[in-house]
Amino acid sequence: MKAVITGANRGIGLALCAQLVKKGYEVFALCRKKSKELEKLSAKVIEKVDVTDIASLEKAKIQINTPLDLIVNNAGIYHRDTFEDIDFNEITLHFEVNSIAPLKVVKTFLPLLKSGSKVIMISSTSGSITNADSGKSFSYKASKAALNMLSKNLAIFLKEKKISVGIFHPGYVKTDMTSDEATLEPKESAQGLAKLIEELSLENSGEFRHVEGHTIPW
Repeated sequence: MKAVITGANRGIGLALCAQLVKKGYEVFALCRKKSKELEKLSAKVIEKVDVTDIASLEKAKIQINTPLDLIVNNAGIYHRDTFEDIDFNEITLHFEVNSIAPLKVVKTFLPLLKSGSKVIMISSTSGSITNADSGKSFSYKASKAALNMLSKNLAIFLKEKKISVGIFHPGYVKTDMTSDEATLEPKESAQGLAKLIEELSLENSGEFRHVEGHTIPW
């Protein structure tokens, strides 16, 4: 089996690379700049990939040039803003990276997908409108809510091609993007995500799921 993972040089992406390699996947690890930790894995690293740029993604596709079983859209950014210090350029950037870029990735690599392939969108409970409980992180929350809608639409579109889409919250993971309050190690999150990937099918395609397995309200 062959998989593409974006944002693969650290955090959840790196841990998921390791987990999938362990499970026998041939992993194409896409990132802007490789890390020492990523170099240690038996993954094919493709550097200088800008997920917001179609031309950059096309170059990566040419390098891969093989049918894919799995795409994991993991690359993302996070800025903790309030209404008082809101930066509209920051909001635009969040939408470009967190919401639109995953669609660019899927659109670019769609010719390499086949019946039975899976697409994973790493989202967040922060994108749940039902669960919104604070007036903070405007940029991040809005971008993840948008990702959820785009991913749901994508699941409907790809179903006729027999390609399933999983929208997954990885848990509150200890990464460079999170605060000291995070409790889950990247490896633990990756193990849970790998299980969700295995369980993903056309029947549950388009569902918003927590890494622990339960569905999350929109």
